[in-house]
Amino acid sequence: MAKYSRLHVAKVMEETGMIPLFYHSDIELGKKVLKACYDGGARLMEFTARGDFAFEVFSELNKYALKELPGMIMGVGSITDAGAASMFMQMGANFIVTPSLREDIALVCNRRKVLWSPGCGSLTEINRAEELGCEIIKLFPGSTYGPGFVKAIKGPQPWTSIMPTGGVSTEESNLKGWFGAGVTCVGMGSQLISKEILMNKDYDLLKKKVGEALETIKKIRNN
Repeated sequence: MAKYSRLHVAKVMEETGMIPLFYHSDIELGKKVLKACYDGGARLMEFTARGDFAFEVFSELNKYALKELPGMIMGVGSITDAGAASMFMQMGANFIVTPSLREDIALVCNRRKVLWSPGCGSLTEINRAEELGCEIIKLFPGSTYGPGFVKAIKGPQPWTSIMPTGGVSTEESNLKGWFGAGVTCVGMGSQLISKEILMNKDYDLLKKKVGEALETIKKIRNN
C-alpha cells in the first residue's frame, strides 16, 4: 500500500523538479544507486519495471527505502496494464508511470488514490488523461516533441502539468529549455544514471551528478 498520497507525490515532483529513472536486476546494486540518489538530494525514484521478476527487485528496494531513506518516494514505470499496476501498488508503489494512456490503469490507481502519470503525445490524449484525473502528464518520448511542444500546450492550457521523459540531460542548456517552456518536472534515466556509473560502481559520482542537476534546476527556476 502506498505510504504517500498522490497530492503529496505531485507536490514533491513539482518541488524537486526531477525524477531519476532506473532499472537493474541486482538488488544490492539497486540499493546503492538509490542511496546515492537520495544523498544527492533526490526524493523520488521511478523503478522502470522492464525485466523478469522486476516486482521482486522493486519490493526489496521499497522496503529498503522505507527503512533507511526517510522521505524517499518510490514509484514504478513502464507499466502497461492494470494488473501490473495493481501488483506494484500492493508492494507499496507510490506512483505509477506508463508509456501510453491506459484508462484501465487510471481506474485502478484512482481507486487507491495513487498518482499515475501516462505517456501522452497529443493534446487530445492530454485532455483525456486530465479528464481521468491525471495530475502530471508524462510527455513521451520527450526527444520527439521537445520544449516547443510543451510551450505550445501551455498556451491554451496553462493548468497542464507536464513531465518530459527521454531527451532530458543534465546539461544546463537542456534543462533551461524544458523548464523555460514550463515543465513541472523532468524524468532522467541514462543521462543521469549512466552505464559507465553502473559498470564502475561509481556511486560518489552519481551522488554528485544528482546534486548538480537539482541545483541547476533550482537556479533556472529562480532566474
